Amino acid sequence: MSEPHFFGYGSLVNRATHGYDAAHPAAIDGWRRCWRHIAALDHAFLTAVPAPGHRINGLIAAVPGADWAALDEREMFYERIPAQDVDHPLERAAVEIYHAPEALNAPAEGLMPIHLSYLDVVVQGYLREFGEAGVADFFATTDGWEAPVLDDRAAPRYPRHQVLSRAERALSDHWIGRLGISLVALPEG
Repeated sequence: MSEPHFFGYGSLVNRATHGYDAAHPAAIDGWRRCWRHIAALDHAFLTAVPAPGHRINGLIAAVPGADWAALDEREMFYERIPAQDVDHPLERAAVEIYHAPEALNAPAEGLMPIHLSYLDVVVQGYLREFGEAGVADFFATTDGWEAPVLDDRAAPRYPRHQVLSRAERALSDHWIGRLGISLVALPEG
């Protein structure tokens, strides 16, 4: 039996944020992404939500020895479920997806900001895996852009932030501007 795989659709698409080397581009039918706002966090995070008729790109990666402990800890605000309708290059692979249904976490009282350092990591991953068209598709298949983006590039709050090239930063900035997303400065102090 082959090792189980996860389907990543946000920061897990960026291979630099994890050590799961047996990874492959993939897509899943019946899902979209959205920004989730919960009381336990001071920022928004991406989740996948069931959406019949939709499709999102991502990455599948093997979980060696079915040792989910580290990944489950990383994805502590999500539940892991079997994924169906995953299009990937492997013959037979059981794939699971992390998602955070609304009932799993107490909702925040309002919109929490999206950390730019987190968004940059996701954009970098999609650019490397799927090119600029993949980045455009990421923005088109993600809901919740009414939340503000907190510009934390100078002092990244996302724990797996990455160094981005000028072109990668410009790509994130382009989409923030194109979608009219509110960009707010990091509070001083």
